[in-house]
Amino acid sequence: MFHISKYFNGVRIVTFKRIQEFSEKHADAETPLRFWYSVTSKKDWESLNDIKKDFNSVDYVGNHRFVFNIKGNSYRLVAIISFNAKKVYIRFIGTHSEYDKIKDIQTI
Repeated sequence: MFHISKYFNGVRIVTFKRIQEFSEKHADAETPLRFWYSVTSKKDWESLNDIKKDFNSVDYVGNHRFVFNIKGNSYRLVAIISFNAKKVYIRFIGTHSEYDKIKDIQTI
């Protein structure tokens, strides 16, 4: 079970519950998600280049949405990142095949 504070000195991660719920169903994703959360919550990113310094495989897919590979490429996490507001909104966590079924990633 995830027991990490939702707030650090960096960005605020909104919809933290999605990480908890996904980790309960996919135990092998817990450690990689915990790592993603730990790194992300301490950052003060201002651009995609800043994110790539921490997660070099991140992709920007438009409409403020960024796709992170979790546990190699087993899982995907899609987040809206508001650089000005210093917030990360988790919109989707799923398997790679579930991600591939999303028709319009820019609207989730």
